Amino acid sequence: MSRPQQILIVEDEPLIAMMLEDFLDALGKGVAGAVDTVAAALDRIAAGGIDAAIVDINLRGGETSWAIADALDAAGTPFLFATGGTDDAIVERHRDRPVLTKPFTMDGVEKALSNLIVEV
Repeated sequence: MSRPQQILIVEDEPLIAMMLEDFLDALGKGVAGAVDTVAAALDRIAAGGIDAAIVDINLRGGETSWAIADALDAAGTPFLFATGGTDDAIVERHRDRPVLTKPFTMDGVEKALSNLIVEV
């Protein structure tokens, strides 16, 4: 039996992060961590063991997640952006990444992840 896919959640709203954790659990996925800052995300990515990530674009304090996206890309880790905004907010180098639009549904998260990663 294979291990559950480990998904990193980068989200600064605690209730949304908890909802995503619940969705992932219901979908048989593992949570590789739930972080809310660029620094915490970069530390977690450096630690490894992440199969994919859901990355909120705009984080608390005016931080954007471009450095996180760059680190995931460099590590070869698939990811998608989560946003309540439009695709226009995404910097050019990451516009080809999938986008999960808020508000999330379990079906939406399941579909987005199934298009993003293959079974490990």
